[in-house]
Amino acid sequence: MLTKNINFKNFKITQPNKKVSVILKKLLKEDNEILNSLNRNYKNSYTKKTLSKFKNFSEIILIGMGGSILGSRSIYSFLKNKIKKNFYFLDNLEKFFSFSKNKKKQINLIISKSGNTLETIVNSNLLINNKRKNIFITENKNSYLMNLAKKLRSEIIHHNNYIGGRYSVLSEVGILPADLMGLNTNKFRRLNFLIKNKNFLNSLILNVSNTLTLIKRKKTNSIILNYDESSSDLFFWYQQLIAESLGKKSKGILPIVSNMPKDNHSLMQLYIDGFKNNFYTFFFVNENLSKKINNKHLSKSFEYLKNKSVNDVKQAQFKATEKVFQRKNIPFRSFELNKRNEESLGELFVFFILETILLGKAINVNPYDQPSVELIKNETKRILNNY
Repeated sequence: MLTKNINFKNFKITQPNKKVSVILKKLLKEDNEILNSLNRNYKNSYTKKTLSKFKNFSEIILIGMGGSILGSRSIYSFLKNKIKKNFYFLDNLEKFFSFSKNKKKQINLIISKSGNTLETIVNSNLLINNKRKNIFITENKNSYLMNLAKKLRSEIIHHNNYIGGRYSVLSEVGILPADLMGLNTNKFRRLNFLIKNKNFLNSLILNVSNTLTLIKRKKTNSIILNYDESSSDLFFWYQQLIAESLGKKSKGILPIVSNMPKDNHSLMQLYIDGFKNNFYTFFFVNENLSKKINNKHLSKSFEYLKNKSVNDVKQAQFKATEKVFQRKNIPFRSFELNKRNEESLGELFVFFILETILLGKAINVNPYDQPSVELIKNETKRILNNY
């Protein structure tokens, strides 16, 4: 087990790498703002009093791009059964929803670290009006969105300038939306607890060690076999985290999210019997409230489905695929969650962030920057200026 909330099967390839252990020890001793945001003692740049102004709003429209929105979106999707308010996520251009007509019950929550994100500016321009309240989360510096927020006399929450977007899920960027969702945000930040858990740390070190071995063997496609639809957004967050953090100097890992069991009928043939440069992550969440199969409509040849739930069927497919991969010597690891709650999601966030930073340092790339993304931004501005 990784923790009491998560059953974890590690890759079965190699032994722990001492280099990874050294990097982890050094990392945990650093005054690192990203790690601080995973810590229960992290101090938010807003107060409960600030949030109380918005407790009666029932529709929240989040406007952002990449790491500014993927974290809160993954929280919402994963824990939606506990959330009574409606959240809408605008993370692309020309993606709009049918909001209710009562704009007095709606808030625009605009998030951009730099305050100058092009797509966020465009969507804000189209959606901000005099009837909706606005909250801005952005760095405390001169920028388009900071100036707009001041002009509108909106609520401004300062984005920690030392925490990049994809690492900001448990900072104000993800926790303020989670507070508005009515979730217990104190339970997300699990680093203090996890670094005292030897099994967690040993599993993390072995996981990173094995991933480094896989990279050396030219296996650089990381396929996530996700058996939980409510976790799709979690793995889109993870996809950005891994790709943007490690994809430098002609190195990196390509994370691909595969929706199971649907992809048994489209991609599984290739996964099992195709090219061999992939490694896999199985992900499953046990659901106690899953719908039961109607026994009345079952024929004799399908009596094995009697009294089964949809969760039972998915779990059987999950375990069957594990066994086939094991027989075929296909490298994989598995996460099986016992509970869907803030704690288990927080533990996954901590695990994946630590994993990413350790991998970056081990392959000698800076896991915190994304220099090539700026090339596209600058070229886009140049083209628009010349129209």
